[in-house]
Amino acid sequence: MKPFLKPFLLATSVAVMCSCNAKNSKPISNNLSVSFHNPAPLNQEQYIKVALLLDTSNSMDGLIDQAKAQLWKIVNELSYAKCNGNSPKLQIALYEYGNDNLDANNGYIRQILPFSDDLDDISKQLFSLSTNGGQEYCGQVIQTSLSELQWGNNQDDLKLIFIAGNEPFTQGPISYKKASELAIEKHITVNTIFCGDYNLGINTYWKSGADVGHGNYMAIDHNRQTVYVATPFDSEILQLNQKLNGTYVAYGNIGKEKIMEQKIQDTNAAVLGEASRVSRMVSKSTHLYTNSNWDLVDAVSNEELKLDDLESSELPEELKGKSTLEIKAYVAAKEKERKAIQEQIQQLNKKRLQFIEANKTEEGQNLEEAMVTAIKTQAKKKNYQW
Repeated sequence: MKPFLKPFLLATSVAVMCSCNAKNSKPISNNLSVSFHNPAPLNQEQYIKVALLLDTSNSMDGLIDQAKAQLWKIVNELSYAKCNGNSPKLQIALYEYGNDNLDANNGYIRQILPFSDDLDDISKQLFSLSTNGGQEYCGQVIQTSLSELQWGNNQDDLKLIFIAGNEPFTQGPISYKKASELAIEKHITVNTIFCGDYNLGINTYWKSGADVGHGNYMAIDHNRQTVYVATPFDSEILQLNQKLNGTYVAYGNIGKEKIMEQKIQDTNAAVLGEASRVSRMVSKSTHLYTNSNWDLVDAVSNEELKLDDLESSELPEELKGKSTLEIKAYVAAKEKERKAIQEQIQQLNKKRLQFIEANKTEEGQNLEEAMVTAIKTQAKKKNYQW
């Protein structure tokens, strides 16, 4: 909060100094009425929360393809974010709107996924999307995401809405201005991405939507194909991914299903081309790719599971009949192996990015570039660094 009177200067300085220090606990429930900046407790975890609202009407196939293909590049960029040396966690929520297959009574809007850190599930849901004609109610989908999602009340979290589409921003029963003003009251920034000509987006109020929401207005060529710059390091990263997959130890009722889902999303990324495929493999080497709900290595490392509490039926076949000490040793060995592989991938990726930077060509902006630019711009206001 900006200080308006001198007596508030000291309190504001304290609040700024407390930014980006939060860690080690879950965000608490949503608070709809926040009037003053309450610094987060030092033991509260830091989050980057991104709600992605996608127009899935007939003309938006290119937008959906970009979202699927560039998810991993966005994740990789966010994995480098730091706040006073701490690495914030990432949660992404997905909505679709403007599709005749959706319920008209709900404004042709559907929550695809609430805030989630399950990157495989996010990818799965993006691949499930299809387009159809419909009414695009931008104000209503913004307001819906504000009311349905658990944004939390930690004002040091980075809370962002990205809405993408190509019809006038003024359509629908709910004013985009009122929806964006509500977002600002809740310390949530609204960014608009117009799929088409920059000036047309201005004339159809997409820039106005961003201005009211204190966000960035961007125009993209949503039909632009992802350009792949092949590097000498790609094949080794892909080979390391096979070894990385071998370090996952599925447990519980969903373990087998989720370890198969991991492989399916590897395949989906490959279908979209080498750029998406390699980017996903890099994402799996970052701290943002975590699977404590089905992988024993992550669950133990993140202290979300005690091996003593596991039933024999919840263990994978290779660990059934083993003592707790033997299981601990097995999991520890897999964790050590994983960290070594992830470090190798990260080192190769540094060289890969340098190669891409030296060989890239100038082209129009795409979804990933628009989102990363906006995120970094707004993150600076909360003392994030890259």
